[in-house]
Amino acid sequence: METLASLTARFPRPGRITWIGLRPARRSAMQAVDRAQAALSGLAGDHARAGKRAVTLIQAEHLPVIAALAGLSEVSPETLRRNLVVSGLNLSATRGRILAIGDARLRVTGPCAPCSRMEHALGPGGYNAMRGHGGWCAEILASGDIETGAPVTVLADP
Repeated sequence: METLASLTARFPRPGRITWIGLRPARRSAMQAVDRAQAALSGLAGDHARAGKRAVTLIQAEHLPVIAALAGLSEVSPETLRRNLVVSGLNLSATRGRILAIGDARLRVTGPCAPCSRMEHALGPGGYNAMRGHGGWCAEILASGDIETGAPVTVLADP
């Protein structure tokens, strides 16, 4: 019989980066880019600070869920203000784990709760539409380029 530890360490396939966005300044419009440089201080060109919230990630599969809960036909990544959109990988299962994206290494540190701005961005009820679907925060452990289409692999426990 398999242990819980062996089950939680198994991922069927790598995920993939489907979108990258940078916030040049607080409250500024998101800028979609094809590539970003991850450094220990955060993503180059993004206003986030180093540490446990240096990068924000959201699962691509949650975008239609958020849209449905907000009563919208669709929601774009720019609206949700996360840096990286990842498809094909259950980000909830990666909490505390290290993700490899090219040469970059990120540790998923905890949930990225929605902010009150989602009421304006998504309309009334937007904050609640994002609860439980707001994505994840990560710290950067090793620098490297992150580009759209890159695989996202969960590394073995350190």
